[in-house]
Amino acid sequence: KEPVVGASAPDPLVLREHGVRYELRLGDGLSTGIFLDQRDNRRAVESLARGRTVLNAFSFSGGFSLYAARGGAKWVTDLDISKHALDSAKRNFALNSSDTAIAVCRHEPVQGDVFAWLAGHEKRQFDLIVLDPPSLAKREAERAGAIRAYGTLVASGLKHLAAGGILVACSCSAHVTAEEFFGAVRQAAAQSGRRYTELQTTLHAPDHHATFKEAEYLKGIYLRF
Repeated sequence: KEPVVGASAPDPLVLREHGVRYELRLGDGLSTGIFLDQRDNRRAVESLARGRTVLNAFSFSGGFSLYAARGGAKWVTDLDISKHALDSAKRNFALNSSDTAIAVCRHEPVQGDVFAWLAGHEKRQFDLIVLDPPSLAKREAERAGAIRAYGTLVASGLKHLAAGGILVACSCSAHVTAEEFFGAVRQAAAQSGRRYTELQTTLHAPDHHATFKEAEYLKGIYLRF
């Protein structure tokens, strides 16, 4: 953790992305929790959030939540199994307290396993749900199980989605293709018996171009019910 050359960087650093501020703790584990590859999806969520209650599942440092709050969400619930991640999200909300929209949005951190929480709290309803899990297939042998898990996750999430709500599902599993992921989400949506409109699908940002198959990991799909 000590620099090889030069002085140590301030800890934490503060990063600004599209005007949203995040703390950046360089010595805190393997991941900073910023996930710059998702910034375009965060902007999309911001544009959909006005007046809505939002569930950000696998929330980590609260990126989607901050953008939803700035977009005019009334209430944002961060759901993550890690207290460390939820504490980071709290600090990030505090960093942005000068933004009126973020300051007035109620921020609710909830610690728990996402799959178990969704199965056990079906009375909780939200107008916008973001499902952005970590990779569910870190090797090819896990691909089939991951596809099933994505379907289960979406089916569980839809039980919490209010009428007129929007579901945003993402995958960062390189071993699951975009077609397989989108297929699992669409199948779960169809099996729910609810009518829906597919708003868009997304892949890598323009400056994160994947030039070989193994790099094609990021995908997202937006459905309105």
